[in-house]
Formats: sequence, C-alpha cells, structure tokens
Amino acid sequence: MKFPQPHTIQQIATIIDAEFIGDKDFPVLGMNEIHVVTSGDIVFVDHPKYYDKALNSAATIILINKKVDCPAGKALLISDDPFRDFNKLTHYFKPFEKATKNIADSAEIGENTIIQPNVFIGNHVKIGKNCVIHSNVSIYDHSFIGDNTIIHANTVLGAPAFYYKNRVEGFDQLKSGGRVVIQNNVDIGASCTIDRGVSGDTIIGEGSKLDNQVHIGHDTVLGKKCLIASQVGIAGCVVIEDEVTIWGQVGIRSDVRIGKKVEIFAQSGVSKSLKGGEKYFGSPAIEAKKWFREAASIRQIPRLLKK
Repeated sequence: MKFPQPHTIQQIATIIDAEFIGDKDFPVLGMNEIHVVTSGDIVFVDHPKYYDKALNSAATIILINKKVDCPAGKALLISDDPFRDFNKLTHYFKPFEKATKNIADSAEIGENTIIQPNVFIGNHVKIGKNCVIHSNVSIYDHSFIGDNTIIHANTVLGAPAFYYKNRVEGFDQLKSGGRVVIQNNVDIGASCTIDRGVSGDTIIGEGSKLDNQVHIGHDTVLGKKCLIASQVGIAGCVVIEDEVTIWGQVGIRSDVRIGKKVEIFAQSGVSKSLKGGEKYFGSPAIEAKKWFREAASIRQIPRLLKK
C-alpha cells in the first residue's frame, strides 16, 4: 500500500508515538507485508526469529520491537508492539468509511454494466464496462473489477484478511488496507468470497473462471485462464500461475506456489509448492500417477499376506 504522498520517518514516528533510528527526513513511501515490500516501504516484525528476514528484505523502514544494528540505507521504527502500530498506520492511511448508499457516489461504473437489485458497491470501487453484477453481491471499498466480468449472487469481494495475533485478552485482527483486483473477462460464481489484501492486492487474473462457493484468501494472486471448481479453499499469500485447474473441495495452505498448467484433483490438500505441468492428488498432494501406483500396491497387501 503506497501512501497518497511521501512522508518522513519523523512524521510516521509521530503518528504511532514511536522512536526512530535514522535521518529524520528519511523518506517513507508506503507499508507492506514482507512478501510484497519494495524500497520505501515499512515492514513490521515482532519476533527475533524473523528479524534477519525483515532487515534484509526490500523494505527500507523496519518497524521492530528491539533496537538492533540498522543496515546501511535503511531506518528503524522502534515500537513495543509493532503489530498494534502497523494497524495504527493502516487505520490512519486507509480508514474505514461508512456507507450511506447501496452504491457509493465515489464508485465508478463502466458503460453497459448491469447492476441487479440489492447489490452493495462501496466507496472508491471501480467497475469496467459490459459487466453483470447479480443480486446481493457486496463489493467492499477500493475494489477494482475489469471489463466483461460476471459476478453471481451473494458473492463478497473485499472482506478483511483472516489474520490474527493471539493475545492474552483475545485475538487481535490485523487490519486490511489492500484491495481486490478482478481483471477482464472473469466469471465468479454464486456465494464466493475473495478477501482483500492486508497491504497489497488480491488478484484474479484475466479470463479465470470460479465456480460457486470458492474462497480465496488475502494477497493471493491467481493467474490467467485458471479454472476453479466448487468448494475450493485457498489461503492467503498463495501464488497460482496461469492455466491452473483446481477441482472441487481442494484446500491450499498459505505461502505456496502452484506452477503453470497444474491440475489438482478433487479433495486434495496442498501443503507445499507444486511444480508446473503436472497432475496432483491426495493429502498431502503428490503427483497423481505416483498416488495411484501406491494405492494399487496397498490393495495388493491382503493377497500377499495370504501367501
């Protein structure tokens, strides 16, 4: 998430009441999670296990809960609770805006797009031309929808990330300031949910087709011409390359990458990244040919035991 205009680290420190290490005029351009940070971004880290990863990332401002040696060309924001202060910044730069109408005045809707009854379209949403948005769809603030897209009834675009910190007093949710981006020529079935990014974008690639009751988590990137069947659940921060087919009731854990033209058979569980061009089955998912050979061997065990 980039800020509307550059800030200095001193200004950011004032917003969250934190100490900083570095030149007071050190430029701050935005804030992001570690998998999408670029130069000028703030990234937060609150566990020693991940200090090195954050300090050596592309981020140039590290919001951290301990004074450490500051790498050259970077600056630190010292906080007793980086998670809390990252949320403060999200709230400051991307605050929740109350809706006053079913279709916000700030929403932009393209030529020949049809909006059916009982649709909610939030603040600063952009919808392209020749789209059809069916009844009871909810499109949260800042979502972007390209041309020639169909979204069926009861689908929700832009709900916040399922991302929590477990505190003594209960779970604390990381606020979501990112977007959902739907590219051109996408079909989304009924009762789907696509969560917005925490700080970046959740992206559905051009020409992809989603069946009913599909869930896609925050910051996930779905490539072009993908096909996803009903009841698939995809966690946050997953990268799915172009022309991937995922059949019904597949579950995919966070932070994995699915290679181009992969096919995942129904009811599989994906626990690690999958190489492109292969078919996979099982839980954990392995190459389908291997799974079927192993299953055939297991079926021979009773016969072998009788010998």
